[in-house]
Amino acid sequence: MHGVSVSPMELVVASVASFGAFLATLCLGVYVFVVRKYSFWRTRHVPYVEPELPYGNFKEMGKSIHPAHLSQRFYERYKHAAEPGFVGLYIFLNPVLLVTNLRLAKRILIEDFHHFPDRGVYFNEKDDPLSAHLFAIEGQRWKDLRSKITPTFTSGRMKAAFPLVLSIAEQFCEFLREQQTTDDVVEVRDLMARFTTDVIGSYAFGLECNSFRDPQNEFRRIGRKHFDTPRNHPLKVFIMKTFRGLANRLGLKLLHDDVSTFFQTVIRQTIEHRERHGTQRNDFLDLLIRLKNTGKLEGANEIVGRLSGDEIAAQAFIFFTAGFETSSSAMTYTLYELALNQELQQRARESVLDALEKHDGVLSYESSKNMLYLDQCIYETLRKYPPVAILERVVSKPYRIPDTDINLHRGMKIMIPAYAIHHDPDIYPNPSTYDPDRFTPDKIARRDPCAYLPFGEGPRICIGLRFGMMQARIGLALLLKHFQVLPCKETDVPLTYIPQAFVLTPVNGVRLRLVKYDLHE
Repeated sequence: MHGVSVSPMELVVASVASFGAFLATLCLGVYVFVVRKYSFWRTRHVPYVEPELPYGNFKEMGKSIHPAHLSQRFYERYKHAAEPGFVGLYIFLNPVLLVTNLRLAKRILIEDFHHFPDRGVYFNEKDDPLSAHLFAIEGQRWKDLRSKITPTFTSGRMKAAFPLVLSIAEQFCEFLREQQTTDDVVEVRDLMARFTTDVIGSYAFGLECNSFRDPQNEFRRIGRKHFDTPRNHPLKVFIMKTFRGLANRLGLKLLHDDVSTFFQTVIRQTIEHRERHGTQRNDFLDLLIRLKNTGKLEGANEIVGRLSGDEIAAQAFIFFTAGFETSSSAMTYTLYELALNQELQQRARESVLDALEKHDGVLSYESSKNMLYLDQCIYETLRKYPPVAILERVVSKPYRIPDTDINLHRGMKIMIPAYAIHHDPDIYPNPSTYDPDRFTPDKIARRDPCAYLPFGEGPRICIGLRFGMMQARIGLALLLKHFQVLPCKETDVPLTYIPQAFVLTPVNGVRLRLVKYDLHE
């Protein structure tokens, strides 16, 4: 019996055909997988934005449009959709729920918080210990740490911190009065960042930075690098956001190595020095050291638990990153708006001067609490320029949206578009207009709490909001007392923003003139 001979050409053709069939099957499988993924919202009869492979609905984000404005576009298009309170989106292949209704926002942030306790922020405690801070960690660990840290931000602690912040603000204004001439144009965002760097550097790290006289000091340089030069390529960011477990196994880090080393070294050396010499400054770091050594704060009987060295470093780091950028932005945009609205600026200045007059000309914790119109200006700034444009939560256990048959599965991401809510004309008429009178006490009392989200809301509301407000209030009060803030030909109206920035960051900064203000003129 003779075998059938097969020519080499026939073998090649057969191999190609076989590979072609495999490739066709693979492509069909991928197609079916993608179609099934992208049918998530359609099969549930939820209004959704048609996705585009592979980006989903976020192809433009960080390239041509800031996340604040992209989320606003979705919000405005779907807030009156038939399905109550939300629209379906996709980040790459993953379904995401964007909230368009304050009632649902309140359920997620407050009432049904136990279904949504985590932000879903990437962190890597093993390889990048500073990333495991209060803002990022999850579950019981977050709950335990929050209970330990919360007493360090009471009104009593803020009152004790007031003299330190005031001292730096006075040095800052004295420096400006020495340096500024009537014609000088200043980049206000950089100035405010130098002020908040000094405040946080002193209160959280025990360092005298003097950033306004030495803008190139190491603390300012490291802080600028952390904010302005992201460590990771967008592909790595995608992996960290979408495949957190894999990213941890790969050892992916958020922080630059030199940034992490700098902060860890500063914290370790400062703690060692204070413990060796018995030094106390009554600052944030002192409170953390006390928790490390005793598990409780001075004057408190309850033991909340000790902090480890890494935990102290991580909390001091997030205190710096959160307090430095958000407060400097709030001060920058307040000065920008008041420069463009001189009548409002004078009202803010008079609220400062009236409060000082009632307290013998002294800027104290008590007198600062009476600058009500200045506070209204800060609140309105935070409405128009919220520090975090989108609040994110992750479903930790399955949740059925009330009054619907929509079930959210574990791990799904929720977006609450704070910027869009703050610019909703149904909530804030003429939202592009800067109007501090939106925040009179009676109007605040009548407004839904989830209509105003600069600090978040619910159990994960910003823990340092008291300190942030105090820092901004002191800095602005002294600036308005000593200077008139004016626009100049270099002032951008309107501002445009860097699409890649996490917070609203003006492309050209904010350029204004500071003219010395004489009370007797």
